[in-house]
Amino acid sequence: MKLLLTSGGITNKSIANVLFSLTEKKPEDTTVVFIPTASNLATGDKDWLINDLINLKKLNFKSIEITDISAVDESIWKPSVEGADVLFFEGGDTYHLMDWLNKSGLAKVLPELLKDKVYVGVSAGSMVTNKDLLLKISQVVYGEDMDKDYDMAGLDYVDFYIMPHLNSAHFENLREDFVRNAVKDINEKIYVLDDNSAVKVVDGKIDVISEGKWFEIN
Repeated sequence: MKLLLTSGGITNKSIANVLFSLTEKKPEDTTVVFIPTASNLATGDKDWLINDLINLKKLNFKSIEITDISAVDESIWKPSVEGADVLFFEGGDTYHLMDWLNKSGLAKVLPELLKDKVYVGVSAGSMVTNKDLLLKISQVVYGEDMDKDYDMAGLDYVDFYIMPHLNSAHFENLREDFVRNAVKDINEKIYVLDDNSAVKVVDGKIDVISEGKWFEIN
């Protein structure tokens, strides 16, 4: 399984180079399916989603298909994901994305699909690969999911947690001292990434790619 778990998408050359090393294809021979489902609950300006698409467009892919697994039937989304080299899961709401991964049936077939495809996550798209969605951190650090009272199971592809958007102006608590205090009772490894950093996982082997700031806990 090949995973590229980012905070802010393909934001720099280092992350882009790693993506193409994982696909083992030239950009112009590589197809992407962009899955925006996590972003559906976000209101207001979605310039961040537009920027993520622009960053993909700049890489000169053969094609970029957009498929919302919450909006179309399996008969539509399944051929899209089966035909792509890269499955690109956009950021937004982790619970909404994980809920629709389960409801749509994509979660069941993803392990088979990822035998010959690359999973790219942005923010929530990265966080759903964890064993669960770590509600405490979502509420305390991000100020999100305040209406939730349970930890939803994630895809459980990795044995660590991803915390995106370190030092972001949009998340005032995403500072190293605050984060370390908030997670002091958590024993699992956590990678805290800014938007110029990512974690590459290939068959369980982990590497951090960064042109920015990141740190590791536990």
